[in-house]
Amino acid sequence: MSTPSPTALPIRRLTRNDLLACADLSENRGWPREEHKWGLLLTAGQGYGIDDPEGGLVAACVVTEYGPQERPDLAAIGMVLVAERHARQGIGRRLMRHVLAAQGTTPLTLHATPNGRPLYEELGFKATGRAEMLVGHFVPARQRPTVATRAATADDLAGILRLDGEVFGVDRTHLLTRLPAFADQLRVAEADGRLTGYAAAWPNMDTHVVGPLVAHDTETAKALVASLAEHTDRPLRTDVDVRHEELLAWLKERGLAGVAFNSVMTSGIPALPGDWTRRFAPLTVAAG
Repeated sequence: MSTPSPTALPIRRLTRNDLLACADLSENRGWPREEHKWGLLLTAGQGYGIDDPEGGLVAACVVTEYGPQERPDLAAIGMVLVAERHARQGIGRRLMRHVLAAQGTTPLTLHATPNGRPLYEELGFKATGRAEMLVGHFVPARQRPTVATRAATADDLAGILRLDGEVFGVDRTHLLTRLPAFADQLRVAEADGRLTGYAAAWPNMDTHVVGPLVAHDTETAKALVASLAEHTDRPLRTDVDVRHEELLAWLKERGLAGVAFNSVMTSGIPALPGDWTRRFAPLTVAAG
């Protein structure tokens, strides 16, 4: 019996049991394995994949929904990957069309690389913003930040969820309640007994990713990043909305370098909900 064409293979739901196969697929395309991140996405979101008859995955992606379970307010698509030997055969397009059909009328968002953007535009996504990825060892400033921060406690979770709902405009409880176990650090800033910002640093290969980074203003965002950097020897990595020019300039002064730009794209909505002025960096671009 002949092996079916990859373009005819069935698309199925992925589970956490597929974590290593997803990491192998990442590695196959020259991406880091990112097993820790895949684990979060496959539990907080829904994975879709195509099995390779010869073993592993032909393709995969993850969708993370926000808001009411029966009628999500927003869904983020990420980690869209096709194995190298099956590339340029229309498999990514087929997988995306399947995901779009499954999401129905739910508004969608994703971060697109320059290579991926043409496909997403073909599928109806429009670029509504940009994010710059920065990586590097953080060099502390001589002058300490003027905004005080501290390690988050269990008592802060309700405040973090409330602030996050204001800033992102959608309920992300199912994702953020996993953050204390997922991240190595979770810190908050507060004024007059009310949280004014929060940020996490989570391990990803040899770096610590800073995200989410939510703050009342740029000075608060700087203080949160500096406090996270104090407690790690790893390089930092983060993806900052390019409209936050002051924070980007400060991060580069502190030793981080821009390495790539991604387009923030949406479908079904003209722009992301919430307050971008307080949304400095996502938890991961794969989850919006």
